Amino acid sequence: MRAAHPMQRGLRLVLACLALVVAGCASVPSGSSPAAAPASTPRAAAGAQPVVPSGPLSQIGTASTPGIDVATLATPVDLWERIRRGLSMPDLDNELVREHERWYLNRPDYIQRMTERSSRYLFHIVEEIERRNLPMELALLPFIESAFNPQAVSSARAAGMWQFMPATGASFDLKQNVFRDDRRDVLASTRAALDYLQQLHARFGDWHLALAAYNWGQGNVNRAITRNTRAGLPASYIDLTMPAETRHYVPKLQAVKNIVARPQAYGATLPAIGNHPFFDTVTIERDMDVAVIARLAGISEADFRALNPSLKQPVVMAAGTPTVLLPWDNAVVFQQNLARHDGPLATWTAWVVPSTMSVAQAASKLGMSESELRSVNNIPPRMQVRAGSSLLVHRTGARDRDVPEHVADNAMLALQPDVVLRRTTVKARKGETVASLARRYKVSAASVAEWNKLSAGAALKAGQSVTLMLPQRPAAASVASGRKQAATRTARTQAKGKTATASSRKATTTRKTASSSSRTRVAAGKP
Repeated sequence: MRAAHPMQRGLRLVLACLALVVAGCASVPSGSSPAAAPASTPRAAAGAQPVVPSGPLSQIGTASTPGIDVATLATPVDLWERIRRGLSMPDLDNELVREHERWYLNRPDYIQRMTERSSRYLFHIVEEIERRNLPMELALLPFIESAFNPQAVSSARAAGMWQFMPATGASFDLKQNVFRDDRRDVLASTRAALDYLQQLHARFGDWHLALAAYNWGQGNVNRAITRNTRAGLPASYIDLTMPAETRHYVPKLQAVKNIVARPQAYGATLPAIGNHPFFDTVTIERDMDVAVIARLAGISEADFRALNPSLKQPVVMAAGTPTVLLPWDNAVVFQQNLARHDGPLATWTAWVVPSTMSVAQAASKLGMSESELRSVNNIPPRMQVRAGSSLLVHRTGARDRDVPEHVADNAMLALQPDVVLRRTTVKARKGETVASLARRYKVSAASVAEWNKLSAGAALKAGQSVTLMLPQRPAAASVASGRKQAATRTARTQAKGKTATASSRKATTTRKTASSSSRTRVAAGKP
């Protein structure tokens, strides 16, 4: 027999394999699991003849499937569209929502300012929300909290774009000291706010209740839920008894959500915000003046502070704030100019006050004017600086160094009223010296010597009068001042009394004289 052509051998091999597969599949009884199929395959291969399919092959056709919504993979050019795609909270629909829709729509200038301000920060917030797989409504929350103003401060001392109270901010590691307030920091406050909101949602299992707790406090919401539950009432957001601010809180957010989702339907115009980052993060390895950073980046100090609103002082302390935010293109310019910069980076540093002293004394030690030291550190008049306080001062000589981390992170300014010094004369004891007397009254020997025109090591005679300037306690000074004022008032009253008495006596004398004259005239027979 003639040997088969290689292609024929290949075709036969394929047909044999198909036969084995068909035979194996056919041997699976109806209703049995696919796992039983392998057990029958060897038997079919051992004794059965292969089944070779014959006849014309059927053409493979197409069939339609039930309609399924498929999300577009195209990246949105507009950030608003990206936000719309992520809106997923249940809608709230009531008259309060309508009320706040009307309020915003009647103020197009307010919407314009608010949304333009948000353009600096919104991309970063959207990125963080998507990374955490959270509802995109949370990106709109700063519209309600602060109108996207990172410098906003409420009457209750809540601060920043996300309006953190001091204690809540501290619990989420937002540093607050005399040099910076991380409640205003764009990155840190966004991280903390989303952490907090996730925590609240995990506790209440409902986004509307989580938002109420963000505004009112989780303890208050929990108690409101407990009251309703005990009374057999529903305990959803709209069912709870809440303060007016919290009752309007979610409806406000819903109103903004509705306008953002369908601006054309509401006749609203939203400023275009590109779906790209506005700023970049730049590492700072050395302390740098804000003026130097702005100059090297080619931006104004106002623009720099708009992106870095947590910084209170004219210097960025690298140990506490190792990164700053710069407009995207300017970040590259800054790094290029910094690489070529050969001048000083900072003219300010921090000085920890070694002992309690007046501002004048501190200024004298630092070589600064008292007015400048007060101004840059916001020290009010008639106040002393307590030991351990951190002051912003000029870099000179020994103070030409970067601020250490423990100072940058924990700097505080503690003040106390100025000490009132009172001139006092005391008697020296037997064998006493200027130094020992100074120790007894807790003043410096040099001061005692200066006040009395003596040398600091001079010996004193027993009973010798020594002049001291001793501090008077603020309360005592107040009492003394009060006594002095009372004495003055008494003296004035007494003086007025004496004057009134003298006037009275004079009037009495006048009347007596007049009466005597009258009697004389009558005696003389004159009218």
